[in-house]
Amino acid sequence: MKIGFIGAGNMGSSMMGGIISSGTVEAQDIMASDIFQATLDELSGELGVNTSISNRDVVDFSDIIIIAVKPQYLPDAIGGIKDMDFSDKVVVSIAAGQSLARLKELFGKDLKLIRVMPNTPALVGEAMSALSPNELVTEEDIEIVVELFESFGKAEIVPEKLQDAVVGISGSSPAYVYMFIEALADGAVAEGMPRAQAYKFAAQAVLGSAKMVLETGEHPGVLKDNVCSPGGTTIEAVSALEALGFRNAVIEAERVCIEKSREL
Repeated sequence: MKIGFIGAGNMGSSMMGGIISSGTVEAQDIMASDIFQATLDELSGELGVNTSISNRDVVDFSDIIIIAVKPQYLPDAIGGIKDMDFSDKVVVSIAAGQSLARLKELFGKDLKLIRVMPNTPALVGEAMSALSPNELVTEEDIEIVVELFESFGKAEIVPEKLQDAVVGISGSSPAYVYMFIEALADGAVAEGMPRAQAYKFAAQAVLGSAKMVLETGEHPGVLKDNVCSPGGTTIEAVSALEALGFRNAVIEAERVCIEKSREL
C-alpha cells in the first residue's frame, strides 16, 4: 500500500510522522508534494519519505491520496490532477468545510472519496478524526483509512451531515481548551505560582481528566460528582462556574462555530 500527500504543511507532516512511527506504513511507501521545495527537503531529511514538487507524481505513486491543503487552495490542487485515472485509488480530503459533493464537482467525475476532519493534536499523536466516505468506498478501503488515522490518534466514521458538528466539538475545540488551561493558570499565577509551573499543573489536570473519561467509561457528571465533597472547595468552584454561565458559554461557542462551518 502506497500513501500520497498533496500538501506537506503542519497537518500533513504530522500525519506522516504518526503513520511512520506507528509502523502502519514504511517511509519509502509514502510520497509528498508541496509548492515549497524547502519544505519537501526538510520533510525528506526528517522522515525519509519520497517527495516531488508535482502533485501528479503523487497520484501516479499512490493507492491512497490524502489532500492536505487549505480549502482556498483545493480547486488548484484538484484542477491539476483531475484528468488522471483514479479508478483504483481512494482520495481523502482534510480540507475544512468541503463536502463530498463539492469534491466530486471539482474532480468532475465519480471516484472513491472520504471527507475527514482531523485536529491539531495530530502533532502529538492525539488527534480526533471524523471520516465520512462516499458510496463508492468499500468496507476494506474504510478499514485501511481508519487505521491510517488511528496511527496518530483516534478516528470514527460519522455521517457527513455531522461534519459541521465535528468542527465544533473537536476540530476547533482545542482552542477552547487552550483558553481554559490559560485561565486556570492565570488564577494560580494570581495567587503567586510561577507561570511555567501553573501551565504544567493546569495542562496535566486537563490531560488526566480527559483520560479518566476515556478510560473509565464513566459519565462526566459522575466523575465531576466524585470530586465534589459536600460543603467542600470543589462544589464551591462548580457553583461559581454555573452562576457565571460556564456550560452555556461553551455550548454557545460550539453553536457559532458550527454555523460558521456551514457557511464555508
